Amino acid sequence: MENKIWFITGTSRGFGRIWAEAALKRGDKVAATARNIASIADFKEKYGDNVLTLALDVTDTAQVKAVVAQAHAHFGRLDIVLNNAGYSLVGTIEEASAEEVKAMYDTNIFGPLAVIQAALPLLRQQGGGHIMGTSSNLGHITFPVIGYYASSKWAFEAIHESLAAEVKAFGIKVTIIEPGAYATEFGSQESLKFATGMDVYTDFKAQFMDSLRHFERGNPAATPEALFKVVDAEEPPLRFFLGSHNLPDVKAAYAERLSIWEAWNDISAAAQGN
Repeated sequence: MENKIWFITGTSRGFGRIWAEAALKRGDKVAATARNIASIADFKEKYGDNVLTLALDVTDTAQVKAVVAQAHAHFGRLDIVLNNAGYSLVGTIEEASAEEVKAMYDTNIFGPLAVIQAALPLLRQQGGGHIMGTSSNLGHITFPVIGYYASSKWAFEAIHESLAAEVKAFGIKVTIIEPGAYATEFGSQESLKFATGMDVYTDFKAQFMDSLRHFERGNPAATPEALFKVVDAEEPPLRFFLGSHNLPDVKAAYAERLSIWEAWNDISAAAQGN
């Protein structure tokens, strides 16, 4: 199988780093990006010309366009464009300010959009490619205290589903990667931002954060082979769960929604008006 060329955002830690290094180890080439290029300097030392390390803040649209073009020109093509950069805002719906929510959306939504919009003309020109994005099982379910983060993933899912239909005719594939809970650095201070707290929610948040500590977390080192099966597939899926808990959790969430819709269906149908 021909080696692939990846463009990956957020490779300084977590899944981004694990997947970039795994792709390089299997002989693929990677344009690895991070806000702090020093954090990925070791890639160049280990993998030489197979890796191009680039500084990138995904919230800087002009920089995104320049860096995507640079990576494409350097390698001659991009087979996989993987949006992985993101962070979680911790706070109740009442606590988080509009500015804090907008800042998270700049990274989690508008950053990936900038990458996609910069890459699409190049992928069309080369006759195809694979756009991938790291979402979450929280693209389908929600929890309190991280509701704004979940909302960004719901938006992320909708954007990619629409995108898949729009670019299929160009030979461009789209996959949404949906990890469950994993033992990555995503829960570290570098990947979390906290809204200013209100005393009224202190106990509730403490109980919720304690409950998170009891979640069974997957081994992130077990994920690259699954990811490679997706990128190597002739017909990759639009949505792909990582982990064993996602499917039962999401099925339960949708079963509950369906039961509520069905229970109220007579009233809903009467509102049709004809």
